[in-house]
Amino acid sequence: MGKAIEKIAPFRKHQIVYRINSGNTDLLKQISKKDVDIAMEFSTPSTAFENIKICLEKHIPVVAGTTGWIEKKNEIENFCNKKNGTFFYTSNYSIGVNVLFKINEFLAKLMSHYPEFDVSIREEHHTQKKDAPSGTAMALAQGIIANHPAKNKWQLNQPGIPPSHDIIYIESVREGNITGDHCVSYLSPLENLKISHHANDRECFAMGAIMAGEFCISNSGVLGMDDLLFDDNFEQ
Repeated sequence: MGKAIEKIAPFRKHQIVYRINSGNTDLLKQISKKDVDIAMEFSTPSTAFENIKICLEKHIPVVAGTTGWIEKKNEIENFCNKKNGTFFYTSNYSIGVNVLFKINEFLAKLMSHYPEFDVSIREEHHTQKKDAPSGTAMALAQGIIANHPAKNKWQLNQPGIPPSHDIIYIESVREGNITGDHCVSYLSPLENLKISHHANDRECFAMGAIMAGEFCISNSGVLGMDDLLFDDNFEQ
């Protein structure tokens, strides 16, 4: 993601002034608000929380896309509000995926009236992706749970575990160089209904992240893709 953001940022008239990775992590502590407008945080589940917190401490707005650390997201949001900072997070910066989230919620509410259909999720990513299931798959599952009274929780689909009707099962696949596939399936004895998204190029995520950074220039607080996509005043 960092490389994809760096590639297309100049076309949106932005300059990348610092590149921080595992080889120069101390540099983050030396950067101040006067040096940068936005920090783009796409690292690893084990480092994201501290990276974000350091930036917010320095009053640097953060656009974050790392998944696998979300159990601490409420803590970051509270810290952001305490510092009157700006924190933008989504599990997926693709415009298409965020439209999928909305369709998924509507479909779950509709399909809750048809108990003969059971729902499951399948996600596929490249072998370098650290976490499973993906943050996007978890967001899809939460969207179903919020709108489908028969579903109470989700879990990874594992062999040998007896199925339960109140659980949404997520299948995670890690192979090759798959950019990102997500599919929600409603299966009945007679038919199968699917909604899905396929990322053709990682640049679709980078473009959304850069748009989020632009949005943070004139907006503050705890933000997400709904704030960006449904803001009539934002120039996309």
